[in-house]
Amino acid sequence: MMDIGEVAERSGVPPSALRYYEEVGLIRSVGRHGLRRQFDADVLLRLSLIELGKTAGFSLTEIAGMFGKDGRPDIPRDQLHAKADDLQRQMVDLRVLRDALRHVAECSAPSHLECPTFRKLLKAATRRRVSPPAAGTGHRGRRRLGE
Repeated sequence: MMDIGEVAERSGVPPSALRYYEEVGLIRSVGRHGLRRQFDADVLLRLSLIELGKTAGFSLTEIAGMFGKDGRPDIPRDQLHAKADDLQRQMVDLRVLRDALRHVAECSAPSHLECPTFRKLLKAATRRRVSPPAAGTGHRGRRRLGE
């Protein structure tokens, strides 16, 4: 058994987040010692899984759905494939953005507005901003670079 302070220290998750995770059902304390919540040692593994899910871009609600009724991980593989595909698109978008920024930084045109490549980038950015979101362009409906 570990109290909330020890769990926070060993996991790197602040006590406030631990209390919130418990409130939303991601973790469970097994009791209290005075006012301090007590946890089984397996909470550290669960916290690692939660952190991995957050790093991959899953919401806490999505992560909560990845645990079965017995509390064991039950991760739908189709969600993992979809998230991996989304991350792949983001990586492509970020490479395009990186290359565009490098071009603008190194462009030899007297003014960026005189650079045809920069003007194309501006047009593309404007089209993305005013165009309605395409189906499947991300969970927030944003268009992605290069689309």
